[in-house]
Amino acid sequence: MTLTQWNFDQLELGEGARWINGRLVVVDLLADRVLETRGDVPAPFKEIAQLPVPVGAVAPVRDSDELMAAFGTGAGLLGGPQQESFAGVGMRVNDAVADPSGRFWVTTMAQDTEPGTGALHRLGSDSPVLKGLTIPNGPAFSHDGKLMYLADSAQGVVHRFDVGRDGELGTRRVFLHTPHHTPDGMTTDVAGNVWIAFWGASVVRRYRQDGRLDQEVRLPARQPTSVCLGGPDMARLFITTAKYGLRRPTLHDGALFAVDVNVPGRPANEYVPAHLGA
Repeated sequence: MTLTQWNFDQLELGEGARWINGRLVVVDLLADRVLETRGDVPAPFKEIAQLPVPVGAVAPVRDSDELMAAFGTGAGLLGGPQQESFAGVGMRVNDAVADPSGRFWVTTMAQDTEPGTGALHRLGSDSPVLKGLTIPNGPAFSHDGKLMYLADSAQGVVHRFDVGRDGELGTRRVFLHTPHHTPDGMTTDVAGNVWIAFWGASVVRRYRQDGRLDQEVRLPARQPTSVCLGGPDMARLFITTAKYGLRRPTLHDGALFAVDVNVPGRPANEYVPAHLGA
């Protein structure tokens, strides 16, 4: 596998990599920006939106050119008002994703990372769905929607849940415990493997459904943050990184990377508004 630095646009906190409508969309979370780039050849980012608050991730919207976004303390259409707020003062969104059934999930955390104040939310449902987290990242879903993976980065753990047809979560089980490493953003491939970025470790890893380590990609950047499968054949792994908190960032820190892998993924799931899903 040959790793390519896809561009040299150093993001403060690159996150939320998603393959949407034939393009790679990411956020610069603390710079309050949504960006896109092409996936066939390396190219700079183009800014889609600049917000007045942190933005965690976006999802395509069914039958629309709009994007659903997690921003500030809640979620709503990108460029519009919040449809729902999940948290109060001192909190912010951290990550978000649509599941295969079209539900939009959002994680929140304290700006000062106070332990136990983070949570998982589902748009349009009683909130929160899950409490007691610290720095929740993900979730990521299997392609049939029956499994959800959710990291609590501060605890070095990735949980796995069964997901019911109504979106209710089953029993929480530990999928991966890495007390000396920090799991961050995640994605799944069509075989059910889970790719995980490890903040501070200069590595992303692929795990089989039984939790066994399957592949590893080393990076020259110190803080990998999120991963996404995309590109012309959906088998290009894109990796965002961050320069946040580094006293002497290099030209690699905060950059976007890509590597071709042997198992493809699928495009980002669409958010389905309630009036379309009825």
